[in-house]
Amino acid sequence: MEVKTHLPVAIIGAGPVGLAAAAQLVQWGIRPIVLEAGQSAGSSLRTWGHVRVFSPWRYVVENAAASLLGRSGWRMPDLDELPTGAEIVERYLEPLAALPEIEPNIVYGATVTAVTRAGLDKVTNQGRDAAAYCIRYTDDNNEERTVEARAVLDASGTWSRPNPLGVDGLPVIGEKTAVGGIAYGIPDVAGREHADYAGATVLVVGSGHSAINVVLALLNLQKEAPETKILWALRRNRIDRLLGGGLNDQLPARGDLGLAAKEAIDNGRVSLLAPFAIQSVRRDGDRLGVQATKDGTEVSLVVDRIIASTGFRPDLDMLRELRLDMDPAVEAPRLLAPMIDPNLHSCGTVPPHGVVELTQPEAGFYIVGSKSYGRAPTFLMATGYEQVRSVVAELAGDAKAAREVHLVLPETGVCSATNPTLAEAASEGCCGGPAPVKVDACCVADMEAKAEGRSGCGCGTAAARQSDLEPAE
Repeated sequence: MEVKTHLPVAIIGAGPVGLAAAAQLVQWGIRPIVLEAGQSAGSSLRTWGHVRVFSPWRYVVENAAASLLGRSGWRMPDLDELPTGAEIVERYLEPLAALPEIEPNIVYGATVTAVTRAGLDKVTNQGRDAAAYCIRYTDDNNEERTVEARAVLDASGTWSRPNPLGVDGLPVIGEKTAVGGIAYGIPDVAGREHADYAGATVLVVGSGHSAINVVLALLNLQKEAPETKILWALRRNRIDRLLGGGLNDQLPARGDLGLAAKEAIDNGRVSLLAPFAIQSVRRDGDRLGVQATKDGTEVSLVVDRIIASTGFRPDLDMLRELRLDMDPAVEAPRLLAPMIDPNLHSCGTVPPHGVVELTQPEAGFYIVGSKSYGRAPTFLMATGYEQVRSVVAELAGDAKAAREVHLVLPETGVCSATNPTLAEAASEGCCGGPAPVKVDACCVADMEAKAEGRSGCGCGTAAARQSDLEPAE
């Protein structure tokens, strides 16, 4: 790549993966520039700051970041402690962003609207690989600005693009106009949004760990406001798959979530609706009328609030002027997509990956972090750290280091698959039995690690990000 090497490497997003990329660049002596839409590091994590993640600090803090922080006198939290989203921001991301090697290179309030090649549109070939990248963003005053970079790592995540209620991927009829009564993601129902939910009839939609977190928070609210009614709608009937880890999950917090949710369903504190496909939502005075089908039968509900914990999708609009090679279904880089496609993969069958799988036709442009997984819900924070370690090594000119694997993940017992053959392979492979050699590199590594007395490579590992909380429905 012959772009101007005096230019910085641009990172879009100052979340865990974006700041890990900045730390890696600093270690290689390359100047980063980080464009963050929020007013502080980890802005997206703050929106679910009340949620305690499944993985302990040992899988939350990235190695290069820990090295930089250690020089400043920062102390690593208890490695076995489970942090909340807010604690990750306050005890890790904010100190990291404040380091003198990183802080001057962060622009807050910078909402990126487009990335292109300087002076070239998408169809122009001549001089393309040598052209700098031009990143356009709006600042706090809604003024448009641009910055040039030698390379770009898009770590902007997917949190700002929640999936709608429709089983067909579209908002259901009336969803947009009823937006005031619909919350997305993991609202703080027992905390700052307590007044909106206490005593209300709440419909929670989703079958992932995000939905379980919301349901359990509502159950706590129900103890002090017994009139609170909880309806839990699964768009597809996969509750057994979600709750199946239980005590076998070596990330105990996640197994406990499943057990607690199952108990609440069994004792009638939660009404389970599955499979449940919403057709329309309409205002009914101060409430919401819901038309849906359950097991093919039409049903009508009236609720006070709807919480859509249905996953997320990437914003690719700002990349329209770049030449991208993306999978049409998963919306992930083409070489990565078959490794993460939820139609094909279960358990811990996603092997570590890096620059090879993330390379795009535009030399020096990479989608990293949760956005690199597109619509697949299996992203792990530790996987994102491995991605940026590999990509930055490549940008620094060390192709060998870029292609090494530096990732070991914890083992869990949560297996899932839409294909019975995959489910059987998962149960006999990386979730308990011998690894199927030459079939699944992750499981092979898991088996070998166990034989050496180390942690396995992971089976459905969760490590603190929205997709870690949100497996596929």
